[in-house]
Amino acid sequence: MDHPVTEKFGFTLKGTDGAARTGVVSMPRGEIRTPAFMPVGTAATVKAMYPEQVRALGADIVLGNTYHLMLRPGAERIAELAGLHKFMNWPHPILTDSGGFQVMSLAKLRKLNEHGVTFQSHIDGARHVLTPERSMEIQGLLGSDIQMQFDECVKLPCSDAEAERAMRLSLRWAERSQKAFTGGEGRAIFGIVQGGAVHGLRVESAQALTAMNFPGYAIGGLAVGEPQDVMLDMIETVEPHLPREKPRYLMGVGTPDDLLESVRRGVDMFDCVMPTRAGRHGLAYTRFGKVNLRNARHAADPRMLDPESSCGAARDYSRAYLHHLVKSGEILGMMLLTWANLAYYQHLMAGMREAIAAGCFAEFAARTKADWAQGDVAAL
Repeated sequence: MDHPVTEKFGFTLKGTDGAARTGVVSMPRGEIRTPAFMPVGTAATVKAMYPEQVRALGADIVLGNTYHLMLRPGAERIAELAGLHKFMNWPHPILTDSGGFQVMSLAKLRKLNEHGVTFQSHIDGARHVLTPERSMEIQGLLGSDIQMQFDECVKLPCSDAEAERAMRLSLRWAERSQKAFTGGEGRAIFGIVQGGAVHGLRVESAQALTAMNFPGYAIGGLAVGEPQDVMLDMIETVEPHLPREKPRYLMGVGTPDDLLESVRRGVDMFDCVMPTRAGRHGLAYTRFGKVNLRNARHAADPRMLDPESSCGAARDYSRAYLHHLVKSGEILGMMLLTWANLAYYQHLMAGMREAIAAGCFAEFAARTKADWAQGDVAAL
């Protein structure tokens, strides 16, 4: 389903249920219904999926990665080829991350200073420099609709001193990113709240970014090794200090339960490689929890993953066949399970939007968790 377009970027809050929110992010290429899950298209592709499949599942927006696209095929080349939307045949909204996280996690021999990060490509060892200005330039060349400030993301746990150093650097980089952003009225730049697992640093970061008046705000530096309760604690810490009238994006999260609990605490947007990565490795997410298709117990199981699903991959193929594909290393197995997983994630988000609008989010969450706890064998 295609959604109305607007000339400007905006966010409309449609309803709340406790801290949980449902709304619409509007921009020239269409609307994003929130809470929203963004499939990850790291290298200008959601792995193992056709773009029209991703759209048909209910995705209003996908994510592209600045680090990977700057290395291959190059932002300038994509710009010459009419931009990322045309390049990957996705005419709908695209969010690009800043590349900061991948520099820290993938690049070789990286060196960080006030100016930015110098690093060697993990692909060919070539030397690159990424700064707030260059990150925004790359995202501008890609032509993405939502662009992220350049920041430094530290892994947790880390010392309070390290969290503070990275948070303050990220704030200075936020100012430079905002100054370098040239997206115009129809596009937006989001600031990123950092601060590790330190309450005071998270609050200071959120307040400083709010004072900069970004169109939207992300909570970064979570889902990087900390337990779920720490992540949720940081969301609860930050949420009261973010503007109610602007979208909130939790970066890199997560499991279905992470999404449910984060929406409960007021988050609007998410991205994560989990459903696509799990699908490529034989793991399915369903209404009744996770199903590991590598397990031998599925070898002679004629049941479908979920006969009531609207997704053909979950509804029309037996567990025995999916198990066979996974054990054989067949590409079709990766495609079907990725399709099924993204379908479930979008089904979950749609259910949350409906529940919030109806004022019954707590009941929806309890029922969803009970289904997960019941498990796949007993349920179907």
